[in-house]
Amino acid sequence: MALAMLAGCKENKQAETVNGEEAQEQTSVMTASDMAYVQVDVVMTQCDMFQSEGVALRDKTEKAQNSWAQKEQKLQSELAQLQEKYQKGLITTRDAQQKEQDLQKRAADYQTSAQKEAKTLEEENMVFSNRMNDLLARAIREINSDNRYKLVINASALLDGEESLDITQQVLDKMNELYKEEKSKK
Repeated sequence: MALAMLAGCKENKQAETVNGEEAQEQTSVMTASDMAYVQVDVVMTQCDMFQSEGVALRDKTEKAQNSWAQKEQKLQSELAQLQEKYQKGLITTRDAQQKEQDLQKRAADYQTSAQKEAKTLEEENMVFSNRMNDLLARAIREINSDNRYKLVINASALLDGEESLDITQQVLDKMNELYKEEKSKK
């Protein structure tokens, strides 16, 4: 009876081994040719869409921020001048209070206006970013339409990679092609 049990255990182990080998054959092994990487930051800054729309949006945002800073400095300067005049006794308390209230109202109006403008710019930047990401995803999908790659990764997380796996230029070219098609439809 003990011999029968040992023989049964041996057969189960052989069956498991055979089943294990079958399981390994069924799972695919990923090789280097199944992978690719993209330098997304390079693509995003060099593509035609960024060069035409992104740069303009960045400049618009910087211009608005500089304008806000100048207006804030001007209001602060006016307040400092008002305080200086009051301390020197060049204006009455009543006039100083009235001018301070006017400055506070202008500051509040400015803040409301700046917040609206900032919200609009933030929304424009978000829409632009979403459009860029969509264009990138479509470019990668088209490049990989033959399912040649099982894995395409962002090179920013890559520590080392073979140059032949870099499809950055292909993605950049495809994004530019898709962007031109998009512009011609409009």
